[in-house]
Amino acid sequence: MMKKNQSSVSKFLLLGLPIRPKEQGLYRALFLAMYLITVLGNLLILLLIRLDSRLHTPMYFFLSHLAFSDISLSSIVVPQMLVNMQTRQQFISYEGCISQMYFFVLFGCLDNFLLALMAYDRYAAICHPLRYVTLMRKELCVSLVAGSWFFCCVHALLHTLLLIQLPFCADRTIANFFCDLTALLKLSCSDISINELAIFTEGGVLFTLPLSIILGSYICIGTTVLRIPSTKRFFKTFSTCGSHLFVVSLYYGTLAGVYFSSSSQNSDDKDIIASVIYTVVTPMLNPFIYSLRNRDIKQALDILVHRASFFISSPVNREFFPKEESKIMKQLYLCVSEFKMEMQWQKKRSMSSESEFILLGLPIRPEEQGLFYALFLAMYLTTVLGNLLIILLIRLDSRLHTPMYFFLSHLAFSDVSLSSVTVPKMLINNADTERIHLISQCIIQECFFLIFGGLDSFLLTSMAYDRYVVICHPLYYTIIMRQNLCFLLVIVSWALSIVRALVHTLLLVRLSFLRDNTLPHIFCDLSALLNLSSSDTTVNELVILTVGTVVITLLFLCILVSYGHIGATILRAPSVKGICKALSTCGSHLSVVSLYYGAIIGLYFFPSPRNTNDKDVIMAVLYSLVIPMLNPFIYSLRNQDMKGALGNILSRRNFSL
Repeated sequence: MMKKNQSSVSKFLLLGLPIRPKEQGLYRALFLAMYLITVLGNLLILLLIRLDSRLHTPMYFFLSHLAFSDISLSSIVVPQMLVNMQTRQQFISYEGCISQMYFFVLFGCLDNFLLALMAYDRYAAICHPLRYVTLMRKELCVSLVAGSWFFCCVHALLHTLLLIQLPFCADRTIANFFCDLTALLKLSCSDISINELAIFTEGGVLFTLPLSIILGSYICIGTTVLRIPSTKRFFKTFSTCGSHLFVVSLYYGTLAGVYFSSSSQNSDDKDIIASVIYTVVTPMLNPFIYSLRNRDIKQALDILVHRASFFISSPVNREFFPKEESKIMKQLYLCVSEFKMEMQWQKKRSMSSESEFILLGLPIRPEEQGLFYALFLAMYLTTVLGNLLIILLIRLDSRLHTPMYFFLSHLAFSDVSLSSVTVPKMLINNADTERIHLISQCIIQECFFLIFGGLDSFLLTSMAYDRYVVICHPLYYTIIMRQNLCFLLVIVSWALSIVRALVHTLLLVRLSFLRDNTLPHIFCDLSALLNLSSSDTTVNELVILTVGTVVITLLFLCILVSYGHIGATILRAPSVKGICKALSTCGSHLSVVSLYYGAIIGLYFFPSPRNTNDKDVIMAVLYSLVIPMLNPFIYSLRNQDMKGALGNILSRRNFSL
């Protein structure tokens, strides 16, 4: 029967992702980068766990197998998809399709079991800490992993053997980017009731059993924590189980969206997007989730780097290299030695010249660090993903190729950059005890913060002018807001923002910092740095009061004048319909302007005594994190164009071979 299938069906056609031909290059580069991050990140976890004896624990033993499974799961799907996107020949052989389906089912099932084992490990560590070593002994861990591999191999083999007995119809088109089992069953001409029965019984049991173990483990953990409730114990439990809980949510949420949601025929694109998240995004995120706040992984990485340098510099190890490699190793040894001497000299020089700053960070108690860390990390990821989604929608939908959305795309990029200048370092400082900034790093951060902060002001002014033209001069809109003018406005905004930042930065680097090196802030703010200088800062303060005030005031006046003209135009012929239409046109921009300038006024134009540093820090968080996070929601929550563009991407079904 297998030979009959191979003779009648030699290959299948994979329709791939629902994207246009001109977008192939962009998506190919994106998925290639994600695949490389997945492989390198999970390989690094495997290497660290293998080399560091402190990571030879049950939790990291299971994590190493999960990393290997994630690499395998992505490698089954993504390389074939990239080749198809490059060559535009989206055919896959019958044997290749069946093999891909088998290994996909195998490693997908293995992920399921490993997550259950890791949940049981967390249950044993929290609910039975005194018996943890006895419960999670080495023999049991090896047996659990071996049993997981065995059951998953049998599970995948069963579905493969049932599949190869089916004949396939003339239509060999798979509406997906890989050979999914359910998609293959839809192409069969014979009765597939046995296959569906196996999926719902055997497959359902293998799916619900690990999920039940995970739910049971966390119910027991929650019960144990609530017996003696305390904030410290709660945060300790959250830090222990947070990474695993996040991965479980990603895994089962995506799995449920792909296989258990009711999908009509016109929702194939939704299934494809969910499959991309499951096979590409989740394996890529796992290394970051498990290592971002994991001190064991960070320490293992530091030890690995030092061990590599020691191995190179150790004279004992030179005899293991051939003679023809001795010169190369000697050069490497000299380079490492020079680098160490340079670092020691730099360290001595920095200690003698007070070239380091200590950021005090947020005014929160130590036991609240974990909660705020998770909150700010979630806000930062929302900021980046939301603004990148806006840029992607504007780039892909031709209906959004207008001056307003052109300015909005630059504003979204500026918001991502503004948050990325401050938030990642703040998160690292929040996780580590050492909150030291070199003076060079501090000045670079201050410079880029000023660039993107100024760019936001200029772009909001350009968008206000665009709203003024579209309401006050609708007949001349296309003439006034022509493409050349829009480009010129953006270029001038970038140029003036860079010049303004360079002026402040060049004046700052001439100052001496020999007194207190403690910054009561979350980032290197210009005013906070000037307070630490032992030199005369009169020129710096004069430039801030003149250049800075003129730029902010001038731009704010332009926005007020634009909306003054808009209000006057509406009041000439007042009507409820006209007011509602103007409000829907300008409401989003008005909200962002109010947030932006409200934060600036509260931060820089209200005199603050020494005991109000906490207020300044909170206002800085609002300006550098909250507003960039809210902008995507403000501009897309009631924006029909954005919703329509997102719907078009999700519902696009015209594929190009």
